[in-house]
Amino acid sequence: MKEFELKYGCNPNQKPAKIFMANGSDLPIEILCGKPGYINFLDAFNSWQLVKELKEATGLPCATSFKHVSPTSAAVGIKLSEKLKKACFVDDVPQLDDSPLACAYARARGTDRMCSFGDWVALSDVCDVTTAKLMKREVSDGVIAPGYEPEALEILKTKRKGSYNIVKIDPDYVPDPIEHKQVFGVTFEQGRNNFKIDRSLLTNIVTENKNLPEEAVRDLIISLITLKYTQSNSVCFAYDGQAIGVGAGQQSRIHCTRLAGSKADTWFLRQCDKVLNLPFKDGIGRPDRDNVIDGYINKNEEDVCAGGIWQKYFTTQPEPLTAEEARAYLDTITGVSLGSDAFFPFDDNIERAHRSGVMYVAEPGGSIRDDVCIERCNKYGMVMAFTGMRLFHH
Repeated sequence: MKEFELKYGCNPNQKPAKIFMANGSDLPIEILCGKPGYINFLDAFNSWQLVKELKEATGLPCATSFKHVSPTSAAVGIKLSEKLKKACFVDDVPQLDDSPLACAYARARGTDRMCSFGDWVALSDVCDVTTAKLMKREVSDGVIAPGYEPEALEILKTKRKGSYNIVKIDPDYVPDPIEHKQVFGVTFEQGRNNFKIDRSLLTNIVTENKNLPEEAVRDLIISLITLKYTQSNSVCFAYDGQAIGVGAGQQSRIHCTRLAGSKADTWFLRQCDKVLNLPFKDGIGRPDRDNVIDGYINKNEEDVCAGGIWQKYFTTQPEPLTAEEARAYLDTITGVSLGSDAFFPFDDNIERAHRSGVMYVAEPGGSIRDDVCIERCNKYGMVMAFTGMRLFHH
């Protein structure tokens, strides 16, 4: 296939629209079902790069969930705890532990379920039946993978009344080293960001504490590769083999850190007993449960515990999760990793990170206030590595 005509571009008024190879060669994809749109393909090609690179760096099957050209999470295929299975709504899948790819998907899709609603999925490996069954029951726009088991493909083809977007990509495709884009009729050219992220990037430890365990190395690599494909400014909290809070596209880095930290906090609190045991009525759909849980934890627009409201969702009126209870729970969390796509200009980022259990930090360094950030890390016994490499993505 030389080109693929799209219904429209980013918005319905932006026509005509298509994707094609500038050199006239075939596209490196097959569309197995559906008709992906312009933003779908932006998500597809960015998300595929992320999981391909993460698989190469970790040796583990990987998955990511994308919305509006940024990952909501990315994860590697390690087994989930029973509490995490329940928090991710996958505790009813007995064969989950037998599929590392399904574990990666369950983690990635279950991290930030509010933002993953209507997502695009990328899988590093051939999609198996267990992964397809998990995907079938989530609201999603499409998936890209290097292949699909025949039964898995048939399962996915039943989504959205047969219109689910399923894309197969050539895993051996290598793009040109020079890339181009146009803005306002002006062509930009740059070398592709082929910088390799691995453990060698974490050797310049600048804090007094230099103890960086293997789990933290893995999580920092996950964080940094996630950031490489996240709209900047961006920071990423990671823990237990997955990105648990992504702050994307903020003009101020502390706003990135606050946003990502609040998402990480929500992820942890979803696993506390009071949240796991909420007495939901039968028939409450997964997206509605997500909204209610988020409201219960974060005290959003609707007080889901209030009289006249709780009856819509619960069999009995739940006790609120108080701020004191939430803080006490979060104070037990430690060992979280944090990556930043550029240097921290102020130590308020470190202070905010500490409140979400961060123990390990990776950032490029190069700020005139590096010493202040290092001092704040030393205050909390954190480990911080300067990578020397900025990871802006626009």
